[in-house]
Amino acid sequence: MAAWAAVVFAVAAVPACTAAPSAPGEPVPQETSRASPGLSGAVVPGDPDVISTGLDAPWAIAFHDGVPLISERDSGRILELDDAGNTREAGVIQDAAGRGEGGLLGIAVQDGSLYTYFTAGAENRIERREISGGPGSLALGPATTVLDGIPAGPIHNGGRIAFGPDGLLYATTGDAGDRGRAQDRDALSGKILRMGTDGEAPEDNPFPGSLVYSYGHRNPQGIAWDSSGTMYASEFGQNTWDELNVITPGGNYGWPDVEGIAGEEGFIDPVQQWDPGDASPSGIAVAGGSIFIANLRGERLREVPLDGLDSSTEHLAAEYGRLRDVVTAPDGTLWVLTSNTDGRGTPGPDDDRVLALRIG
Repeated sequence: MAAWAAVVFAVAAVPACTAAPSAPGEPVPQETSRASPGLSGAVVPGDPDVISTGLDAPWAIAFHDGVPLISERDSGRILELDDAGNTREAGVIQDAAGRGEGGLLGIAVQDGSLYTYFTAGAENRIERREISGGPGSLALGPATTVLDGIPAGPIHNGGRIAFGPDGLLYATTGDAGDRGRAQDRDALSGKILRMGTDGEAPEDNPFPGSLVYSYGHRNPQGIAWDSSGTMYASEFGQNTWDELNVITPGGNYGWPDVEGIAGEEGFIDPVQQWDPGDASPSGIAVAGGSIFIANLRGERLREVPLDGLDSSTEHLAAEYGRLRDVVTAPDGTLWVLTSNTDGRGTPGPDDDRVLALRIG
């Protein structure tokens, strides 16, 4: 296990603004990506550093005052990492019920509070807890419900949450196995939602009084923004195409009527699509002028340059197994979370792990 005591945890401030992320121009869809295998692009060549090992079905990484926090899907634990990569239990989300693809999923931190997205029986729920203590003694306070009633199921729970450049909370929700809900704007499933920290719908959301920011999604599990405020999302397809989408407020992304690039009026096509065996994209991050996408079945980290959304480079292909999340650490390195203990991978003796890559 590589120590990372030398990492400088300068926490980046989120820029404040009141406007919604800008809607991008109409992308030019491509039939498939132009893949360039090997370590190139923004990633500095070399083996990644191993930050931590021995995790149990980890799902997401977030940082509180520079301290890494990790969610474990099945145990419901929130783990704190020390500067040598050792884990400590900071708290347990007691209502999180790990079954199938559900359990404790995405986490996000803002203003000293931890936000969690998790499966609790027949619903997915977002809660907020105050974080207390310092490094080595973090603890979670009582839960406040931000949003409940998101349909849940053994599959397709979405689960990624993140604060956008506008300071608002975004959440991806899957169709929970009921595909028709994705086209129903009154349903919370099959959507990307946008809300305030108390779960209220912002006045400038695309549909008045609604949390729905975009719809027609099957199972999106990654969201990120570039410096201009443009939003990107990764999405699991069914049997044909996985997707990278540029998100437009109020946009309809087609599921279940279309999958992948369809060219049909009324639906927004992805900017890239991949065979699910080569992808199954989960968490994404924007760093070094590229979008980085963690792939599960594809067992690779895919890099898509922001100035060439129709092309991609592959990293770590078949080297560390399934990849669940990717985030930019406070020191600028790229942290990648493996997912080999989730019941669908082949765990090695050190799984699951946090890896760190340098980017140029």
